[in-house]
Parts: sequence; C-alpha cells; structure tokens
Amino acid sequence: MPGFCFLEGGNLMRLLHTMLRVGDLDKSIAFYTEVLGMTLLRRKDYPDGQFTLAFVGYGDEAHNSVIELTHNWGVEHYELGTAYGHIALEVEDVYKACEDIRGRGGKITREPGPMKHGTRILAFVEDPDGYKIELLSPSCRD
Repeated sequence: MPGFCFLEGGNLMRLLHTMLRVGDLDKSIAFYTEVLGMTLLRRKDYPDGQFTLAFVGYGDEAHNSVIELTHNWGVEHYELGTAYGHIALEVEDVYKACEDIRGRGGKITREPGPMKHGTRILAFVEDPDGYKIELLSPSCRD
C-alpha cells in the first residue's frame, strides 16, 4: 500500500498528520485553504477540553498525510521555540507557486531560487502564526 510501512512482525504504520497550535483558527484555515490550496477536511469543537481541531490537506485522511490545526480557546499566541524547522511541500513550479501565494496575500520569507549545495529550487513562506513552509521543486530527492 502506498504511504504505508510494514514493520517486522507485521505492524502496519503510516504518517497521519502533523499538529500545529494556532492562535486564530479561522485565519489559519483561510491561509492553508485559500493561500496554499488545501481543503478543510473536518473541524470540531471540544467544549469540555476548551479546544477546536481542524484538519487541512491535499487529499482525504485515509490516503494522505494532513495538517492538524489546534486552537486552544483563550490562547492567541505561541512561542515557536528553536526546535521547529518547517513543513515541506513539493510544487511543480516554485516560482509560479510563490507568485500565486503572494497574490493571495501570503508572506514569502525566502524568494525562490536554487538551494545551497543542491539542484532543487526552493522558497519559504510563513503562515499566520509564523510557521515556516518550504516549497520544493520535484527532483530525485537531494
């Protein structure tokens, strides 16, 4: 099965989602759907826990890894810390993607160009909470 891995002993594993804590869920959903072109797959409030979860991605959760946006009620800002790096998206044309993202109000933090010591074209954008998202051209995996 694509996207799945069988471990020794027959355990089936796959990457489901990456979770990001966000200060303004509606603003984040708008960024991931309207700027990056993802689909809002589901959203649910958890009143007893005082949080809301929203899942966005480029395909259904049964076959694709997605992003979980978590909004803890009453929290408007998070410190990203020094351990977080970025999420990477492969795009057909990095230059065109940046042009489209900029046109939709997205923030480009590294303009498109060749990566250091490699052959791929890359760029970086930033979501409303400051999370970095790398855009990479297709290649043979530098």
